Amino acid sequence: MDIKGKITEIVDKVKNDKDFAGKFKSDPISAVEGVIGVDLPNDQVEKIVDGVKAKIDLDKIGGKLGGLFGKK
Repeated sequence: MDIKGKITEIVDKVKNDKDFAGKFKSDPISAVEGVIGVDLPNDQVEKIVDGVKAKIDLDKIGGKLGGLFGKK
């Protein structure tokens, strides 16, 4: 399984699907399992969840920094 690819896929889904974003916020483990289509142990899914949250936070920071320099 391409973990980085799945993280990117989930981040895109969180950004573009309000229903999925709500599910990810309330129950990230089951939301991720639904996307990857595999029932993994929670500790492994939590690593993916952490990766998604980190990528979302980096994207938010990048957007704010871009605003400082006149970019969006």
